Amino acid sequence: MQRIHPEKNEWRYYAMAVQPDLFGGAALLRRWGRIGTKGTMRLDLHASEGDAANALAALVRYRKKRGYQAIS
Repeated sequence: MQRIHPEKNEWRYYAMAVQPDLFGGAALLRRWGRIGTKGTMRLDLHASEGDAANALAALVRYRKKRGYQAIS
């Protein structure tokens, strides 16, 4: 996802992925920052892949409200 507003000098990205962890649960990997930089990474652990997918869906809805758009 990205949010670009040249008039505000705003060039942001937000990437998310669900991955299995070593203990049978799932991890939601999030990375965000200014386009062209390494940015910040956060790993949220969840009990199951379904819980992580629900958290991902909630974050997508929140980011869309904040002006981010999906890119392909």
